[in-house]
Amino acid sequence: MRKALLVINCVILAIGNCGGPLIARLYFIHGGNRIWFSSWLETAGCPIILLPIACAYMHRSRTADPTSENKFFYMERPLFLAAVVLGIITGLDNYLYAYGLSRLPVSTASLIIASQLAFTAVFAFLLVKQKFTAYSINAVFLLSIGAGVLALHSSSDRPANEPNREYILGFVMTLAAAVFYALIMPLVELTYKKAKQEISYTLVMEIQLVMCLVATVVCTVGMLAKNDFSAIGREAREFELGETKYYVIVICSAIVWQGFFLGGIGLVFCGSSLLSGIMIAVLLPITEILAVIIFNEKFQAEKGFSLALSLWGFFSYFYGEVKQSKKKKPDPEIEMDSSLPPKTLESNV
Repeated sequence: MRKALLVINCVILAIGNCGGPLIARLYFIHGGNRIWFSSWLETAGCPIILLPIACAYMHRSRTADPTSENKFFYMERPLFLAAVVLGIITGLDNYLYAYGLSRLPVSTASLIIASQLAFTAVFAFLLVKQKFTAYSINAVFLLSIGAGVLALHSSSDRPANEPNREYILGFVMTLAAAVFYALIMPLVELTYKKAKQEISYTLVMEIQLVMCLVATVVCTVGMLAKNDFSAIGREAREFELGETKYYVIVICSAIVWQGFFLGGIGLVFCGSSLLSGIMIAVLLPITEILAVIIFNEKFQAEKGFSLALSLWGFFSYFYGEVKQSKKKKPDPEIEMDSSLPPKTLESNV
């Protein structure tokens, strides 16, 4: 069961990680300019998480012992408060990322975001005592160097009519977004470890729901301050692709971004925060290729070199993981219940 969840979350994360930035950039290049609104869209689609939560509830109602209590929400107060704090950080991160994406090509922004892996590794080591192998260290190093190479030559792909100051600020804001998100994933893993209740995938979805609701509230405050709600109608009418396509882009953006967030914390549940960071970096080549095809973005030599380093880091990490798994002998107790992640099993001992 845990392996199936791992694959499902990888697919969900791939859709969100590749589709989210492309749709957001489509909004900006065709006339959209409301940064807080774009930030709001990254988490505003969270009510759709209620659907799988409801399905899980109905499944428990049919299969559970009639004498046992079947709650719709299992989250207890300490876990709820932790999710609220994570949601506030996520809301701020949304704004930083949306601002950067409004100023940078998708391919450039994606390569900068790849630097989150190095920060994730540091925070994972400090917060959850993440163990590293020579292969994982090599992967982190290569992916970080790849992002650094891009930073040294970033000004050459500045969009037309983009002031140098705005472009540099976009670069800095995107890098800050990478740092914030790199902090969020280890904090999620730490929350799982410190929780005083059993962590199931249903509970993971509840955490995702609370995080995104709080982040949406944070972005709503920003929208109110900038009068974004009153400007949406006018922006839709003036949108280059037409009013109907404007709303289609807005709705699709809200839905697709949920895949990114749920897939990210789902991989933390199935593996670790480092695994989640690795997968985000691994999906970079797909986002790069799609951005070049869809938006005709430039693909200079430094981007190609950065991409090659990213792929090298990807193969290094997973080669090391396969090699390590062959050395380990299976634990009979874990084999008996593979549906629970290692963290959950340890917490129940």
